[in-house]
Amino acid sequence: MSERLDDTPMAPDVPQTSLSNQEALSEAGWLGRVITVAARGFAVCILAAMAILVMEVFLRYVFNRPTIWAHETSIFLSAVTFIFGGLYCVARNTHIRVVLIYDVVRASLRHLLDVVISIACLGASLFFAWASWLMVKKAMFRPDGSFFLETTGSAWNSPAPAVLKIFLFCVLVAMSLQFLILTFNYARGCKAPKGHDDV
Repeated sequence: MSERLDDTPMAPDVPQTSLSNQEALSEAGWLGRVITVAARGFAVCILAAMAILVMEVFLRYVFNRPTIWAHETSIFLSAVTFIFGGLYCVARNTHIRVVLIYDVVRASLRHLLDVVISIACLGASLFFAWASWLMVKKAMFRPDGSFFLETTGSAWNSPAPAVLKIFLFCVLVAMSLQFLILTFNYARGCKAPKGHDDV
């Protein structure tokens, strides 16, 4: 029996996964890969929102020259990031779900549950996309049918509310398509990635 010469603790056996496996779910297909790449751009929005707020504090308390757009812009950038975050979680299968039953069943039944869950989520996404379209119509058109984007009503009066509602609708449509792709790929017999934690 040989002794270990160094005092470093032994690490437990943890399955090693490549960066690509951590980034995109194979069943998400081409849309999942597009969403994963696009997410990097939305991550920059959080940094931009932080920079704008820091600048606003500096302008307000050092030069006594606050802007009329910083607050609304930082809220808008944060909002689009959080909205897109839901789509990103779907593409990576990292959304929150209850796994009380899912974790204790056999792999074959778990595979069937993946199909059922994807179909249920597809139905929910389509319903919310339809509901968001009703909001979009009110945000884009006056009661007489003429085009006009809903604004904040502030001193800057940006069309951020309308743009956010349009973006939410687009994300929900993309989410519905993503769940359709997931349903098709799970039903086709694709196996879930090994070592993937469902949390």
